[in-house]
Amino acid sequence: MIIDPAEHDYRDIYKLMVGAIVPRPIAFVSTVSVDGIRNLAPFSFFTGISANPPVICFSPMVRASDGARKDTLRNVEATGEFVVNVVSEEFAEKMNICSVEFPPEVDEFEMSGLTPIASDLVKPPRVKESQISMECRLVQVVEVSAKPLGGSLVVGQVLRFHVADALIEGYKIDPDKLQAIGRMGGPTYTRTTDLFDMVRPKAGQSR
Repeated sequence: MIIDPAEHDYRDIYKLMVGAIVPRPIAFVSTVSVDGIRNLAPFSFFTGISANPPVICFSPMVRASDGARKDTLRNVEATGEFVVNVVSEEFAEKMNICSVEFPPEVDEFEMSGLTPIASDLVKPPRVKESQISMECRLVQVVEVSAKPLGGSLVVGQVLRFHVADALIEGYKIDPDKLQAIGRMGGPTYTRTTDLFDMVRPKAGQSR
């Protein structure tokens, strides 16, 4: 099948993309509005960009329901700060509560029952239940599309990593202890428990 995006409804193209780009890690982003209201929301268009300096990015999409921009994006643009918390399976259901399109005045920490704890260098709190959190300063926002299900790319430099002691040794994260989850298409998620290794071959190495 060949699909030309220009000939199909954007909602169908969204379904195609989230089913094909899998599994996707989840950026559980905490922000604070200029009025001090905490916000917490998951985004599965998320990845790392650079290690020197450490830079990550995520993409808040324009809401399909009303064409509004996400509270997270507005908060990041206004304050220049955010925290990305890694989602483990043990609090996946509470994370899912934060995917609801709550009004801006609603505190998702309170709605989900997750615990806010103070960050070291930025105002947005971290999620206590998360075993890895990254305090970030905004580098750039690139608006790709303002249409419904369009998106912006939020690029942030990691100022501080918070990693549970039991999780790390020699800067390597134990995936069995982290138990991170990933996003598939629709309501489906995936675990990171079925792993396999492949050593990267060297140039000129025979197959």
